[in-house]
Amino acid sequence: MSAVKILWADDEIDLLKPHVFFLEAKGYEVVTVISGQDAIDCCKEQSFSIIFLDENMPGLSGLETLNQIKAINPNIPIVMITKSEEEHIMNQAIGSKIADYLIKPVNPNQILLSIKKNVHQTQIINEKTTTEYQQEFNRIGMQINDSVTADDWKEIYKKLIYWELELSESQTGMSELLQMQKIEANQVFAKFIKRNYQDWLDRPDDRPILSPDIFKKKLFPLLDNNERVFFILIDNFRLDQWRVVKDLLAEYFTFTEEDLYYSILPTATQYARNAIFSGLMPLQISEMFPELWVDEEGEEGKNLNEAPLIQTQIERFRKKYTFSYHKINESSFGDKIIQNFDRMDNNQLNVIVINFVDMLSHARTESKMIRELASTEAAYRSLTRSWFIHSSTMELFRHIAAKGAKVIVTTDHGTIRVNQPVKVIGDKNTNTNLRYKVGKNLSYNFKEIYEIRNPEKAGLPSPNISSKYIFAMNEDFFAYPNNYNYYVSYYTDTFQHGGISLEEMLIPLITLEPKK
Repeated sequence: MSAVKILWADDEIDLLKPHVFFLEAKGYEVVTVISGQDAIDCCKEQSFSIIFLDENMPGLSGLETLNQIKAINPNIPIVMITKSEEEHIMNQAIGSKIADYLIKPVNPNQILLSIKKNVHQTQIINEKTTTEYQQEFNRIGMQINDSVTADDWKEIYKKLIYWELELSESQTGMSELLQMQKIEANQVFAKFIKRNYQDWLDRPDDRPILSPDIFKKKLFPLLDNNERVFFILIDNFRLDQWRVVKDLLAEYFTFTEEDLYYSILPTATQYARNAIFSGLMPLQISEMFPELWVDEEGEEGKNLNEAPLIQTQIERFRKKYTFSYHKINESSFGDKIIQNFDRMDNNQLNVIVINFVDMLSHARTESKMIRELASTEAAYRSLTRSWFIHSSTMELFRHIAAKGAKVIVTTDHGTIRVNQPVKVIGDKNTNTNLRYKVGKNLSYNFKEIYEIRNPEKAGLPSPNISSKYIFAMNEDFFAYPNNYNYYVSYYTDTFQHGGISLEEMLIPLITLEPKK
């Protein structure tokens, strides 16, 4: 605290000597002056941590002094002290971006509190956050080892994300410890999925919500209640990314339900998103609507039939909803939707797919510049928030709120930053995804993967009669032995999806209601 230097400007400073002595006893250095001009001259010659400024002084007023000091150093916190309670003075002071506003007479503890709030806040928050996470660390560890249900894992993941955001904002030295705890959680979670995933598919009435269940369990009840709903799917959108954009929507919406659901395997767009829109597992799609399913080896796009798949689900449940479908791959597409927004008013359901976050994760792999911009998880989240603010997405949500429609925000899968290569050998027909492989001649270490030998039992199509699926777990990714070093160097520390992790499988499912 001895490094904190305070400037206090008041024409009656002699009457405030007890306050000055109190602060000096706390270890602060206090410089006192009796006029606004003296305060300005001091700011030209010295640096201060905070300034206390009397509003009513002879010569330059407090507000005039404030403006001149801000011109010298716009970032210094200035606390206005005044006898006046007139609203226009408060408005002028607040408009000049003061740090605090105190009414005379002030007591020493008010001054101390203002210093702590404006000078020591970051340090105090860091210390408190560190202490609280240290206390929570053991409790989370016990929860990880004791978790036996799908809901248990939801709660663990929510806690881990909460602390990840808290620790990244406070910039304590605890982030590495949290990362170790996330790795431990993913290791135990992978074992949980291996034990339970097949049972979930065998017992559709007694399982957590999976990708094919979303329309039936979350969307149709709203539509049956004659609600107008926008279903917005942001590709590759994780829980931590939702948390950093949530406050941007709080002005327009209330969050009536914030849930997580489980993506099916593979946690890849071709499988998970098609399952959402069809209400079917991939094998069922390929058998019931072969014209709408594209196999792994197919060269055409794997998600070109989303609107027809939605139509099949609506018809299968004998619903009469009218719906529209739009996909936003670039900002101009979003602008066009907003320009023609009124046309969507005729539909009870409007489905919008937004691909930016997925494109960002791929760009981070392919572009050195993007990798530098999103070098950490926190930076990746920051880019997501910046996109949300400055793209047409934010404007789209404003329009929806103005129309009074409900919104379901979700995604098809998340993504995880990979660091550990796992060797796998496959023939030329093996798919290229780094987190899952499907093929008939796969060679690998069984202990390092999750294997599905009978795809039909997992609701997955088989390109060949002897095809099987394998999935990477934790922070692993699959690498081929040929050109191994280059492959590993290129893909280490990139965001990938398709496999088993909390980040990929436990994903947001949010219901928003516009504020009246």
